[in-house]
Amino acid sequence: MQGHLSVDTQVSVPAAVVWGVYRGLELGRLVDKLLPDVLGRVQVLEGDGGVGTLVKVTLPPGSPGSGYFIERFTKVDDENRVKETELVEGGYKALGFDVFRVRLEILEKDSESSMTIIRSSIEYQVDDKLAEVASHVSTKPLEIMAEAIGKHLGQNKTDQ
Repeated sequence: MQGHLSVDTQVSVPAAVVWGVYRGLELGRLVDKLLPDVLGRVQVLEGDGGVGTLVKVTLPPGSPGSGYFIERFTKVDDENRVKETELVEGGYKALGFDVFRVRLEILEKDSESSMTIIRSSIEYQVDDKLAEVASHVSTKPLEIMAEAIGKHLGQNKTDQ
């Protein structure tokens, strides 16, 4: 069984500024700072934020599943502002998913008004027997992250 979910979050920050956060390790640092009780703690295991980087996310207490996941950055495309990660351990992988991939796209909606769309997508492959587990896959954490990052960047525009 395959699945795909996507959500668009609009922020009032230039796309180049949003991409500057999303493209590498700054995203994890800001998640740690802004959302540790919602999304967890991010730890870099290996790499500098480019393709091949491994990060471990330790989920907040009470989160379902294994309590953590490790993901590998598989694509960082500066020209198109696209980043992809794939789960390699824990999280949905521990629940039996064969593939669990996140794609983050930063789309310039309107350069004059600095409106940007953060498109957060999940695609997965899992055995049909795990359809019930797959029904709980959600883009909500990615949406919360996008909203928090957009708000933070919007409030700190003068620092950029």
